[in-house]
Amino acid sequence: MSQPDAARRRLRWQCRRGMLELDLLLHDFIDRGWDDLDADDRRTFERLLGFSDQIIHDWLMRQAVPKDAELRRLIKRILSVVTAPARD
Repeated sequence: MSQPDAARRRLRWQCRRGMLELDLLLHDFIDRGWDDLDADDRRTFERLLGFSDQIIHDWLMRQAVPKDAELRRLIKRILSVVTAPARD
């Protein structure tokens, strides 16, 4: 298995959360948006996964906004990817 494949599998595993909604949104983002992230945004995504399910849920459901500017930008990007029509 190549390094990128192993990294993606590890991330997909970390995106398995206690809430189905988060699983679906985060896995969709890994599938559709991960490749477009630069190294800094990828580190921010991994940092995002360190937060509790409820906090991530509130951010992705637009019920709260992260104080951190990098996380705010990433949440906005995740939402733009997962709400956009899927590319064939």
